[in-house]
Amino acid sequence: MRKTLIVAEMVARDLLRRRGALTLLALVPLAFYLARHDDKVGQSIRFATLGLSWTVSTLALFAGTAAKGAEPRLRIGGYRPGQLYAGRLVALLGIGLALGAAYWAVIVVDQDLQRPGALAVLIAVSVVVAAPMGLLIGAVVPRDLEGALLLITLLGLQFLMDPAKSAARLLPLWSNREIGTYTVDRTDAGYLQRGLLHAALCTLLLVGVTAALTSVRLRRRRHVRFSSAA
Repeated sequence: MRKTLIVAEMVARDLLRRRGALTLLALVPLAFYLARHDDKVGQSIRFATLGLSWTVSTLALFAGTAAKGAEPRLRIGGYRPGQLYAGRLVALLGIGLALGAAYWAVIVVDQDLQRPGALAVLIAVSVVVAAPMGLLIGAVVPRDLEGALLLITLLGLQFLMDPAKSAARLLPLWSNREIGTYTVDRTDAGYLQRGLLHAALCTLLLVGVTAALTSVRLRRRRHVRFSSAA
């Protein structure tokens, strides 16, 4: 546990040092929120949470690709792959939830919501799914540019695809639409339950796949043995 927290602290410090990029990313949900604030209030909340997901997943992508150079040295120093991955995830969840809490306060003050608790769940789910999604993309792509393009594609599909279609359930942020409908439109609890179930399954899948890839990439190799000359 101690090593996991040490990794989390290192990742958080590295991300917080990038003040310019972090500030711009933190403003993305606000831009999404204001884009639909005047004409479609409900959509503005959904857009804000999707913007938050994009921000957190982008931070996770940067953290994942940046860690590839340092992880082999930490592995030699005695850190296990699970500790390295868990540390990154804890740091990203901490930053994402802190940012999400700020946006929750902004929306609650700005709008007359009947279900502020459901909004908190929606924001938390958006962060919890986005962090391992960004780490998975960072684990499978070689550079940040390819990962950013992939994230943009996923977010575009999330905006454009009809959530009622079966194919939409394959998108990792489908739960955002379901919980958002429950929060804004005050529908029955079935939307909340489906969203939470989908988010839990997606998170487990994303975490499991990325942890397995990290373990394979950082697996210990047998030491090279030199044969003595005859």
